[in-house]
Amino acid sequence: MPDTKIPAATARTGGGPATTALRRVGWGRALPILAWLSFITETIIIGTGGAVRLTGSGLGCSEWPLCTPESLVPTPEQGIHGIIEFGNRMMTGVVGIIAIAVVLLVLQRIGGRRALVSSLWFAGGGIVAAVAAYAIARPLDKDLAFPVAAAVLLLVVIAAAVYSVRTATERRDLILLSWITLVGVVAQAFVGGITVLTGLNPFIVGFHYTSSLLLVCVTAAFLVRMYAVPGPRERAVPGWFAAISHVTGLALAVTIVFGVLTTGSGPHSGDADVFRHGFDATILAHVHSWPGYILAGLVLVLTIAAWTLRLEPRRWLLVLVIAIAVQVGVGVLQAREGLPPLLVGIHMVLASLSAATYTVVVLHLKRPVTSAE
Repeated sequence: MPDTKIPAATARTGGGPATTALRRVGWGRALPILAWLSFITETIIIGTGGAVRLTGSGLGCSEWPLCTPESLVPTPEQGIHGIIEFGNRMMTGVVGIIAIAVVLLVLQRIGGRRALVSSLWFAGGGIVAAVAAYAIARPLDKDLAFPVAAAVLLLVVIAAAVYSVRTATERRDLILLSWITLVGVVAQAFVGGITVLTGLNPFIVGFHYTSSLLLVCVTAAFLVRMYAVPGPRERAVPGWFAAISHVTGLALAVTIVFGVLTTGSGPHSGDADVFRHGFDATILAHVHSWPGYILAGLVLVLTIAAWTLRLEPRRWLLVLVIAIAVQVGVGVLQAREGLPPLLVGIHMVLASLSAATYTVVVLHLKRPVTSAE
């Protein structure tokens, strides 16, 4: 995996590593601003999605894509629950607009006008195909017409992403990461609609959250690669250190999965009448904590080793230690206090930030190959 370490020869040319890398690819100011906004809004939407669930507003809008059968926006009868749910839907639009802007800017800067025009042709074709799919499906089943149209649009976006990556001659990493974010946002909107149409099925709700968490990691990876010097990379840490780092990632993934299952069996279903998993939430809470403590131990070992050997990821590992320590503290506190919604929401957001920080750590396991080596 790549990282952001700048070779000494490059760093001596003046300016910081980030400045040097940005100057070499000529991003200017727009892309860094949009990339950071993408990361921030992807994190915020986890908070707003959590607010929907934790306030019992999951069915505040009973329909999708409309809020009610007759209205796109919530009506006074839906009260605060409708406002909270619709606010989360609006946040999806903000995230999507930013993701589109990042893709277009990356394509224009890397592939030039030709790449930009190709993507716009795909966009136009996708809209036409989605409208045609909607027109065909509506007479057959009006409830499925919009999901079908959304699915067609998603397929076109995926096709556009594949074409862009295959035809790019440089910085495929940035093109791929930007497209993954956009595809993920479109897919998340689709899954969000399925979540409403299935009455907040806990498994789909859990998948929806996990997908959002992964998008936070992808936008974090884009930030790292955006500031990195392009070119071949080599491992910057001992083999055993890299192996333990990847085992740590497995522990993190298991912890998150059991955390999602625990929440799916707990009291915060998004609506009072929603069916739960049926698992014992108390037992799952203990099971969730086991890989969490293993994760904390592994990260502590990696951090001590990295600082002792002065390895590249040491500073980000320190950040990860702090994030996980806070996460463990919040988890223990919320369990003792009977799962208050605010603490559960904080726990959800911290999980995404911990995963994003781990992603940055992994991206620092390699460094650019220098000509002097």
